[in-house]
Amino acid sequence: MNYEFTIIIPVYNEEDNLERVEKELKEYLAICTKKAKVLFVNDGSKDKSQQLIEAICQRNEAFGFVKFTKNKGLSAAIKAGFDHVDTPLVGYIDSDLQTSPEDFNLLLEHIDQYDLVTGVRADRKDSFVKNASSTIANNIRRAFTNDGMDDTGCPLKVIKTDFAKRIPMFKGLHRFLPAMILLQNGTIVQIPIRHFPRMAGTAKFGLWNRLLGPLMDCFAYLWMKKKYINYEVEKIG
Repeated sequence: MNYEFTIIIPVYNEEDNLERVEKELKEYLAICTKKAKVLFVNDGSKDKSQQLIEAICQRNEAFGFVKFTKNKGLSAAIKAGFDHVDTPLVGYIDSDLQTSPEDFNLLLEHIDQYDLVTGVRADRKDSFVKNASSTIANNIRRAFTNDGMDDTGCPLKVIKTDFAKRIPMFKGLHRFLPAMILLQNGTIVQIPIRHFPRMAGTAKFGLWNRLLGPLMDCFAYLWMKKKYINYEVEKIG
């Protein structure tokens, strides 16, 4: 089939969520404004996630997977997804489904005019500590990157694949995807989306990951920005 859009779903110990993921993504594929498929990236899960993923993929032609030998983190999972995508557009959503696949359609409305469209979570359904730490981390990151984005941690994005494949992902740089598109002279926009409480499983990030970790990643981003190579080919003979 001529798919146009691949949805990456990073998975790490999410056995309690995967049947719901299958149901909601199947329903979304039927109404997606692009011909879409799903790619699970199993980031070294130690529970029954892989068994469930393989069963889901056997039942659904539009579902596939990549499995890591061991846990490497969210940035690595997203990078692996980018590496294995063969469609013009790529997006990702977390397997906890605190954002709705249906809202991909809101982002897809704008992808012709922009190179990355990211969600911004309206009325977040998280704890006070999680919301406060995310707000502080986003303010710090925005001061370093000047990307103008309010919520780069939002796990709902659509990117033109050519741009996604040129992102030199390092650990933690999934928080800097809009800034990485700007480094390529690309265009970005944020669109309000819905947010929901986690229904099953447990959050994989604590205060360190949400606040102090991103601060350290900002310095890694600045180093990478200084070294980043960007070029345009005018002619090939």
